[in-house]
Amino acid sequence: MERTPIIEMKGIVKVYPDGTKALKGVDLTVYKGEILGLLGENGAGKTTLMKILFGMLHPTSGKIFIRGEEVRFKSPSDAIAHGIGMVHQHFTLVEVFDALHNIILGMEGHGLFSKIDVDRATEKLQKLMEDLNFKVPLDVPVEDLPVGVQQRIEILKMLFRDVDVLILDEPTAVLTPLEVEELFAVLKKLKAEGKTIIFISHKLNEVMELTDRVTVIRKGEVIGTVNTSEATPQLLARMMVGRDVVLRIQKPPKEPGEPILEIRDLWVKGDRGEEAVGGLSFEVRAGEIFGIAGVEGNGQTELIEAITGLRRPEKGQILLNGVEITGRSPRELYEAGMAHIPEDRTHMGLILNMTVTENAILGLQWMKEFQRWKGTIDWNRAREHTRRLIEEFEIVAPGVDAPVKSLSGGNQQKLIVAREVSKKPVLIVASQPTRGVDVASTEYIRNYLVKLRNEGKAVLLVSADLDEVVQLSDRMGIIYEGEFMGIVKPEEVTTEEIGMMMGGIRYEEIRK
Repeated sequence: MERTPIIEMKGIVKVYPDGTKALKGVDLTVYKGEILGLLGENGAGKTTLMKILFGMLHPTSGKIFIRGEEVRFKSPSDAIAHGIGMVHQHFTLVEVFDALHNIILGMEGHGLFSKIDVDRATEKLQKLMEDLNFKVPLDVPVEDLPVGVQQRIEILKMLFRDVDVLILDEPTAVLTPLEVEELFAVLKKLKAEGKTIIFISHKLNEVMELTDRVTVIRKGEVIGTVNTSEATPQLLARMMVGRDVVLRIQKPPKEPGEPILEIRDLWVKGDRGEEAVGGLSFEVRAGEIFGIAGVEGNGQTELIEAITGLRRPEKGQILLNGVEITGRSPRELYEAGMAHIPEDRTHMGLILNMTVTENAILGLQWMKEFQRWKGTIDWNRAREHTRRLIEEFEIVAPGVDAPVKSLSGGNQQKLIVAREVSKKPVLIVASQPTRGVDVASTEYIRNYLVKLRNEGKAVLLVSADLDEVVQLSDRMGIIYEGEFMGIVKPEEVTTEEIGMMMGGIRYEEIRK
């Protein structure tokens, strides 16, 4: 490999207006023709650093050098002009436009595309796709294309602009295993052609498979850079969280008991009136983790909202301990023995401006334990309850009266888990329970879900992290467009078979 720095970032500091110090003097060197992994948990600062490199954010202080020349980017257009492109975790496509017009959007006034010669643009794109074995239908509206194809469009949009450096922010979050494999093949081909790739992730196995070197960021600082060939997942995890982390979950065999949750022919509509869940039937038994795997946007959110009382089903039945609970309110469901860890902690799980104590008793405030007279809350008991949760769940907090927004993402998530299981439920509905939390908190929450299962609780787990579903589940349903393509035991199927089901092929067809 030619050891020529193409990018040097020196002493990059970013302080936001509210005083948050996202980056604390970061140095980063990227060499021409390498795939550099940028590893760290959500909130570590890796996306902020790359947004600065792409001209979306301006550093508070520090310098950036491209091919040895100092640059100051005012906008992403400046970065692209210097050969740097970025594909964001959340796509920036115009859904009603087709792929071609999304790719050439914004090119007006640039060289031979001053009036956008559509034929020449198409010709260039066809050659790009042929070279990369990257197939995209150019004349289909983006809203009608799968997310994996939408991501290809974002990558083509950057390569069409002849960038030399491609930044990918969590690119596998919405892909099936087969699509991940295809993406990695393309990235390796781009590297062979001399392109430089910065791969942002928090998935250790992907970083180990794809990259040449890995830079680890923790709490706005670079912890170190290692050659991937000399690294191990354990070493990278230790760099990410500052201590040894057990990456495998210990899940002893357990014979499940009676059905706790029963879903019978459930139909649920989405926000736009579309059919989001189409006739699902399954059960979750006592002492069992039932996982739901699938690319996000295939009905998981609507299903969980229907089960937890946040969305009214069109038809079908939901039973808890043999009693029908379809359409009941969240409070009634809590009283019936259901707890809910929501997928979005900042919008559904917590009220950020309230204190740790106030958040710790949300949904519990009407319990006799916390009542004084005439419906007022006994705050001394509430604080004592919160202190017990903090101690039991190892939550790091400045104090029980501190605003919950002062906690890290991982500790906020642990507080939600603590609050929900303190309701002593028979069923825990856990939706994306470890999204955006550090490796240590992920380890803790996953082990706690297994502990609940071992104690005889029923756990319904929905996660976009396929490894998480496979590791934790006793049985799993693979969902596609609101239907299960199969209900299987994780140990009885391959990753390739799971990926095929995530892409819409039924298990019976795969095993023919």
